[in-house]
Amino acid sequence: MPLGRPLNLTANVATKNISATATASQTQFTVNGGYRINEIGVYRNGVRLAEGTDFTATDGSTVTLLTPASAGDNISFAVFDSFNVANTIKPNESDQTINGNLTITGDLVGVSTRFTGAIGIESGGTAIGQGVTTLNFVGSGNTFAYDASTNTVDISISGSGGGGGLGTAINYSDGETASPFSYIGNSVKVTENLAINTSNAGGNTSYVVTVIPNVEISSGVAVTVGTGKTMIIDVLKIGDL
Repeated sequence: MPLGRPLNLTANVATKNISATATASQTQFTVNGGYRINEIGVYRNGVRLAEGTDFTATDGSTVTLLTPASAGDNISFAVFDSFNVANTIKPNESDQTINGNLTITGDLVGVSTRFTGAIGIESGGTAIGQGVTTLNFVGSGNTFAYDASTNTVDISISGSGGGGGLGTAINYSDGETASPFSYIGNSVKVTENLAINTSNAGGNTSYVVTVIPNVEISSGVAVTVGTGKTMIIDVLKIGDL
């Protein structure tokens, strides 16, 4: 067993041990495969030598003894070869892949971060999230408010079926507080072909309605009402007001 202070290694550090038999008065030894400067241990007949006092190793290839060896001396080199840690996050890599689950106990902080997979939000039954960085609520009354104390988002959507009442909400003078009133446009124009069928309007029988009294279909545009569908324009009879 070598005498002197041993090299302390972690399980992730690979080393190599090289031995040589000295000739009379030999001082210079070549380390097969080289070494990293300041990452080598040198032993003479099992006794560890001190760098700078007993030897020098400055070029990554050779080691020079400051006291010549005797013929038959065993000179050993313990070389730090590499630091191997599998499946780590490398700070300077642009793209990395981690197989398996990633559990984070703190916050995930990033700059210009986006999720490239579905994020649990669907639009018309289709998952969204691939490349999506912003959810934009447009139109008066379509808003969302984040509550930092509970980490929740309250979403208000105007129009029937939403949280803003029928039509588009009319707010008070502060522009944020909803009044008990909303408005509905008098007319609307259909500008693209539209097939109303079982793929986009319920099962075999359903009612297709609009509260807008005047629906104009652009020239050359076809609106097809499928089998089992009943179209009702101005379902609230607003045009009679």
